[in-house]
Amino acid sequence: MASIRELHKQLVKKERSAVEITQEALDRIQALEPKLHSFLCVTAERALEQARAVDAKIAAGEEIGLLAGIPIGIKDNICTKGINTTCASRILENFVPPYEATVTQKLAAADAVMVGKTNLDEFAMGGSTETSAYGLTANPWDLSRVPGGSSGGSAAAVAAGECVISLGSDTGGSIRQPASFCGVVGIKPTYGLVSRYGLVAFASSLDQIGPFARSVEDAAILLQAIAGYDPKDSTSLKVSIPDYTAGLKPDLKPRGQLRIGIIKETFGEGLDSQVEQAITKALDQLQNLGAEIHVVSCPRFRYGLPSYYIIAPSEASANLARYDGVKYGYRAEEAENLMEMYTRTRASGFGAEVKRRIMLGTYALSAGYYDAYYLKAQKVRTLIKEDFERAFEQVHVLACPTAPTTAFKAGEKTADPLSMYLVDLMTIPVNLAGLPGISVPCGFDDNGLPIGLQLIGRPLREDQLFQVAYAYEQSTPWHLRTPQV
Repeated sequence: MASIRELHKQLVKKERSAVEITQEALDRIQALEPKLHSFLCVTAERALEQARAVDAKIAAGEEIGLLAGIPIGIKDNICTKGINTTCASRILENFVPPYEATVTQKLAAADAVMVGKTNLDEFAMGGSTETSAYGLTANPWDLSRVPGGSSGGSAAAVAAGECVISLGSDTGGSIRQPASFCGVVGIKPTYGLVSRYGLVAFASSLDQIGPFARSVEDAAILLQAIAGYDPKDSTSLKVSIPDYTAGLKPDLKPRGQLRIGIIKETFGEGLDSQVEQAITKALDQLQNLGAEIHVVSCPRFRYGLPSYYIIAPSEASANLARYDGVKYGYRAEEAENLMEMYTRTRASGFGAEVKRRIMLGTYALSAGYYDAYYLKAQKVRTLIKEDFERAFEQVHVLACPTAPTTAFKAGEKTADPLSMYLVDLMTIPVNLAGLPGISVPCGFDDNGLPIGLQLIGRPLREDQLFQVAYAYEQSTPWHLRTPQV
């Protein structure tokens, strides 16, 4: 499928209609979904109605924005008024939100066309989209492998051309890691840049909505549309949003002006040799494009994983307490009293991974353990943030692998939760520090599976991340490859 700008030009010149573009996406979804299962819900009628509205504007001579008529997939933990939002959980199987998330309101105002809601790990808890109550999503590059998670459906849908762009959410790497596994661009914005209003909460101090796209420019265009202050979100930042596409150019000149730091703690034991080779070549290419490359240290980087798996489950324990069978969602039948109804509802409504994290979080927050675990994890979080701040005194952008390996086989890690958690080793510290991070394709392994380069920026410097990612992307062929699904 063509880029946003290419499709926009075709629409403006009346070479194609929005209905034709939308129908092409819907036809591809229908053809591929039996194999991929990227979507939990396809909103064909609504999508065609939105497309017809765009065509009517063009026919009337009205000016349209870049996203008008562009097919987009929305992760199914983002509330859509009148359309099921399940979080891939049985407990929300029939939940239809009475309100719209801020990001989808903005997209509707921009005349983007929502083609459906994408699959995810249940309540965004997982790294492979295998914990979904409605079945796993396949990786378009190899159907026997996972697409990553939790936003695996959104990443796979873009990689396979079922939509041009999509939205995911990132709590500990849930945009960047599946972007790496599926060979697309994925960006986790600075915490507070994009409104979380309407995003079903997992870990409120970590969650952030962000874009998936086939190219850096498309990701920049989508972030431009959804970023900005929202009074409905108490964590939303009152900042001006720059034009993220303005600084995109094919090099990083003048030479030596931009400094990129390699985080040395992300290399060594546990990193796949082919991933390491691809990252090293990518850094060489960035140097050829005009960047200065330095080795920097973030000594507490490795402590991000244990800190995260105390903080995130603790916040999840509190956030998921609302699913009790009383107010909305699934309710267990034939309970003899209120307490039995609570316990039966949660026991049968939640999957194994969600239960595991609720129990971990409840334990960490319990009397006698709060100081020993949760408070200590928050202190380590502060130290990790300080490490990043010291690194950014030396360089403008940090670089490391997005994931330690390429996509693994479905079922390979489901019996070993700790092995699954290690998949997010490279991405979690960015969430703990509230920084922006982007994954851009940087090669393939011997099995033809994509590898992702992660670039990490200073707070609110998404523009700089896009500049570096774009220059690298335009000088390499990786983004031009598409899976033969």
